Amino acid sequence: MFKRSITAIVCLLALLACSRQEPAPPPRKAPETKLLIGLIPERNIFKQIERYEPLAEYLFRKTGAKVSLKILPRYGNIIENFRSSGLDGAFFGSFTYALAHAKVGVEVLARPVALDNTSTYHGLIFVRKDRGIRTAGDMKGKRFAFVDKATTAGYLLPLEYFRDHGIQDYKGYLKEAYFTGTHEDAVYDVLNRKADIGAAKNTVFHRLAKEDPRIRKDLVVLARSPDVPENALALRKDLDAPMRSRLKEALLNMHMDPDGKPVLERFGALRFIETTDADYAVVVKYAEHNRLNLATYDYKND
Repeated sequence: MFKRSITAIVCLLALLACSRQEPAPPPRKAPETKLLIGLIPERNIFKQIERYEPLAEYLFRKTGAKVSLKILPRYGNIIENFRSSGLDGAFFGSFTYALAHAKVGVEVLARPVALDNTSTYHGLIFVRKDRGIRTAGDMKGKRFAFVDKATTAGYLLPLEYFRDHGIQDYKGYLKEAYFTGTHEDAVYDVLNRKADIGAAKNTVFHRLAKEDPRIRKDLVVLARSPDVPENALALRKDLDAPMRSRLKEALLNMHMDPDGKPVLERFGALRFIETTDADYAVVVKYAEHNRLNLATYDYKND
């Protein structure tokens, strides 16, 4: 009996030693969630990165999703990239959102409120003061600098302006019409006499005017559009619901978060606010006025 007890104790000690030498493997980490977010070319690539990277890093800290940014060369590329590059979301302009909602079913989440407490922008049509252009009639035979066929301020507003003044074929009415690709370039093309008339969003126009006094001195605004939502984050419709909720909560609450306030300041915003499809009603109305079917509209510049 004594020998059997000694043997049992030895075996037990051996088992304990083995268990100490071979610890259980650590639990597997859950795979990291990655999100690819597109950016429209409102500013040059360096300014876009400088503005959006701190926000992407903040969302990673708050949601656990690694956010990568993809800056696209033109506005309509966002819609193409939802199919070809697997975008999970994008910061859309008002017309690009209306198009992407109709074509690929994205759903808007939130948009920023700027430092002047506005969450909207509007389009402007402007000319050089010394060109003597003050009416649609004066534009005949002149050069017009649009931004992109997928923009509200840089294309849809001028279409509505021409329609309101009985001009159905602007290409035949104007000497030249071309697309600059950015709002900044549309402003500077008119300022530098490459074009006689231009269209761009007011936020870009006024920001540039603060940096370059020649803009207020040499340019005059002839028309403006109604207000439309500022560039808003929209996500693909099949994105994981819990992740969608975490992103929304992080954006809507970041102005109350000590970690979020400096990020907002760098972004140039006071806070983010909830945004819905109803906020884009005027964009849809403009499209209908100009007989544009959002689901089939060809947004490629020609």
